[in-house]
Amino acid sequence: MPPARAFWLLLSGYTASSYGNYLNLVALGLFSYHWSQSTWVTGAVMAIRLGSGFLAGLISGRVLLRLPRRPLLVGLDLLQATAMVVLILAPSLVTLVAVALVLGFGNTTFVVALRSAIPELVGADQRARANGRLVTGRSLASVFGFGTAALVIDLGGYDLAFGVNAASFLVSAILQSFVTWPAQSSPEPAEGRVEPVQGRWPWQYLPALIVGMIAVRGVDALASAGHNVALPIYATLTAPDNPAAVSAQFFTAWAIGSVSAHQLVSRFLKRLEHRAFAAATCAMSVCFVLAFTGLPAAGLIAVAFLAGIADGVSEIGYLSTLQSRPEHQRTRVFGLSASVENSAFAGGMLLAGGLLDVLPVFPVVAGLHAVAVTGVLMFLLLSSGLFPRRHHGELVDPARPPAGADRG
Repeated sequence: MPPARAFWLLLSGYTASSYGNYLNLVALGLFSYHWSQSTWVTGAVMAIRLGSGFLAGLISGRVLLRLPRRPLLVGLDLLQATAMVVLILAPSLVTLVAVALVLGFGNTTFVVALRSAIPELVGADQRARANGRLVTGRSLASVFGFGTAALVIDLGGYDLAFGVNAASFLVSAILQSFVTWPAQSSPEPAEGRVEPVQGRWPWQYLPALIVGMIAVRGVDALASAGHNVALPIYATLTAPDNPAAVSAQFFTAWAIGSVSAHQLVSRFLKRLEHRAFAAATCAMSVCFVLAFTGLPAAGLIAVAFLAGIADGVSEIGYLSTLQSRPEHQRTRVFGLSASVENSAFAGGMLLAGGLLDVLPVFPVVAGLHAVAVTGVLMFLLLSSGLFPRRHHGELVDPARPPAGADRG
């Protein structure tokens, strides 16, 4: 199978299952509270889901290097579809916990596999464009997932929502069953290259630039959790008669901006280096803070749209840089990244929830995004002297001149 066709099949499956996941984020949370009448159970289900994703990130790199990807990922999709059907037929606390575990592990493993394989699927020179398409697919899925959740639940209750979610996993599994993954290279390092050894954690062999970018994504996830928790409260305070409209405006404008980022990068930004990633992350935080300043509807839509553009540019740059690592490292690097983002997002939700009990919405959102901006500025400061430079678009060791450079 041509690699490009394999990428489009995987992208279509990713978009379908992402739609189901975004729909499920709304439906499963509401169902957990409706069924248990317990905020503790509701929070525990979300925490278990995020915790499962964290653990999947730690082990998915090794698992994906040792097992054939197609049967593994098809099996995980079928397992997730089965879990949703079981939840419809036999809802219980045990079922809820099992569903959260399966969803967290399955989604994270699929994302790590797809992101790490992009250079082989489309070619290293096309990875920024492919990442833009991933961002586009995720953004469209989020719009339709969040946007149709209330409608689906109103039409057929939670059973219909979970049934649609199961169908999305079945569509993904069917599409993936036709994918021929590129042959995986040996996990053994090339002679003379310093690579991980048994028992070492991934960050112990990564360049400082990659470690710094993963850390920035972590503080960004922390801040993003804050505004996600704060948005329903803010929407209720600013539009008590129709808070859903405020949330819909925010997420729709953000998603359209995120989709637009792909066009911006492909047309105008020919090269995304770590400074562009950092600048986009800062711009995103500033826009998210502005969204909670009491702007009129047009202003809210505008800043959310700009936040979406910045979010998309940041993610495309981030994925493209991590994909520059050697093939045998890539799955472990993306697994580490997924673990950091999941744990930071979970921590941000807990922290924001606690702070919002005692503080107004704006200082909580502004404070968490200030942490993110501070982390980005520290990253930029250190990158000027401690992190590797780039040469012709590739990461190089500053202590070793590039091939062909004048050593005299």
